[in-house]
Amino acid sequence: MKKLFALLLTGAMVFSMTACGSSSQPASNQQAASQEAPADTNKETPAATEQEAEAPEAVDLNVGVFYYTYSDTYISSVRTALDTALTNAGITFQNYDGNSNQTTQNEQIDTAIAQGANLLIVNIVTSGSVDASQAIVDKASAAGIPVIFFNRAVEGDAEEGKVLGSYDKCAFVGTDAPEAGHMQGKMIGDYLVANYDAVDLNGDGAISYAMFMGQLGNVEAIARTQYGVEDANAVLTGAGKPELVYFDASNTDKYQVDQEGNWSATAANNYMVTNLSQYSEANNNMIELVICNNDGMAEGAITALNEKGYNLGTADSVMIPVFGVDATDAAKQLIADGKMTGTIKQDAEGMANGIAYLAQNVQAGKALMDDTSSFNISENVSNKIFIPYAAYTGE
Repeated sequence: MKKLFALLLTGAMVFSMTACGSSSQPASNQQAASQEAPADTNKETPAATEQEAEAPEAVDLNVGVFYYTYSDTYISSVRTALDTALTNAGITFQNYDGNSNQTTQNEQIDTAIAQGANLLIVNIVTSGSVDASQAIVDKASAAGIPVIFFNRAVEGDAEEGKVLGSYDKCAFVGTDAPEAGHMQGKMIGDYLVANYDAVDLNGDGAISYAMFMGQLGNVEAIARTQYGVEDANAVLTGAGKPELVYFDASNTDKYQVDQEGNWSATAANNYMVTNLSQYSEANNNMIELVICNNDGMAEGAITALNEKGYNLGTADSVMIPVFGVDATDAAKQLIADGKMTGTIKQDAEGMANGIAYLAQNVQAGKALMDDTSSFNISENVSNKIFIPYAAYTGE
């Protein structure tokens, strides 16, 4: 009987141990189970996997930045600001100087693409030329890489959107070309109305002016040349004053253009030196107003005036009003020194930051124009960003 009881007790203990074993696993089996759990969880949430697959993929950028020329003072300020913006964004880039030659710039773009550039940032040499800009877009499209044009127009008003609309990885950051001319014209008109008698050196009741144009065919130059005078005349006639009179009646164009297309101080200085040899207070036909398409040309004109004793910034020096566009540091100093009257600020840092913003979109794997609603976008072309101008008189 005792043996039977002992056997029954041993069987019960074995059964108990077996039952406990079915409710717990060895440590190695527990680890395997815990490793399998996340896989089961993922299977239950397929939407999360799809969202991760659709997330933009970051890109290591190798950027080619192409300038129409390094010698342009304003473009140099954009280059300095853009170098800083791209560097701060951790973007690798290489700058190229087109030296005012479209063929040179095209060859540089070919070289950059062959060397692995995956974003082009282009300050085109031949401004406003559909053929030139389309050729660059075609190069970018063939390589499957984005292109950002800046500062210099890629097409005229009559063909607006033709080039920029031809490729979905293309954008423009620049200015609304007529705006500078309109603002400069109003600035000139307001100044003349307030200072008419002092500006009218020969007292003939009209203001004689010279106009220095940066480049033939350039959209910005055309608009500034036209509206700088037209809008000044509108202010003058509205105040009961006569319209401006171009100083040289034999020049039917009513401007003197930089034949090299460089908007240079040298070109304006050479013209002004020649002008002042024939048109002077002594001859009773002095140029009484100078309008320039940019500050570089304004500097050149002021240097020529200084040589004749004008615009020295002293109490006894006669001031010939000189107006420019860009608000370069040199122009701001001339205004502060009383040697230049006013300019229209073209925001170099704003333009550089706009370009860098689009580059960072590409870097993040986004489309060029993603999240750009805070910018001033053209009403006519959705991939065209305008950086606004502002009047500057040093006040």
